[in-house]
Amino acid sequence: MTDALLSPEVYQTDGVALARRLLGCRLVHETPEGPAGGVIVETEAYMGLSDDAAHSYRGRPGGRVNVQYGPGGFAYIYLIYGMHSCMNVVANGRDVPEAVLIRALKPDQGLELMYRRRPKAKNDRQLCSGPGKLCAALDITRAQYGLSLRGPELYILDRPAPPPITASRRIGVDYAVRCRDELWRFTITGDPFVSRKPKEETP
Repeated sequence: MTDALLSPEVYQTDGVALARRLLGCRLVHETPEGPAGGVIVETEAYMGLSDDAAHSYRGRPGGRVNVQYGPGGFAYIYLIYGMHSCMNVVANGRDVPEAVLIRALKPDQGLELMYRRRPKAKNDRQLCSGPGKLCAALDITRAQYGLSLRGPELYILDRPAPPPITASRRIGVDYAVRCRDELWRFTITGDPFVSRKPKEETP
């Protein structure tokens, strides 16, 4: 595992660069029941202090965003609607609270476990086609908040080669005024495992 881990330096880049860099990498969670993971096919960048769609907008250290004020390479996990976990990768350096939301995976490890955790999924594509779905399938919860993404429990493995990338607007951030139209959602071009086909086709 160690030789294939994403290097620490990669996480020290800004959120947009990291969101693009994570595409094609593999996210794995080692659980008591066994490992589960998949290829990252969709991400969104949240650019911290200047991004009015980000939890860390305008800078309020502490609370749930506290891990974002540390170095990149750690897990930032929060609940939406009081029930669905969402996993983010902390980006950049200390006191630069940026993060990358992992929106979708192509599952390739522990599929039996994933179907058990997500019994309503009808096929492999539905297992991890959304941030809440992939966290349920991989059993990622707030218990993993703050974990290093270099293992041993939660880790990201480097990709074999850069994939083609499409940039589009982020999903569900219409409340933002300044940054809702930024093309900070990234998908592997044409990949069927993304949560939603992008409307834009911007490389």
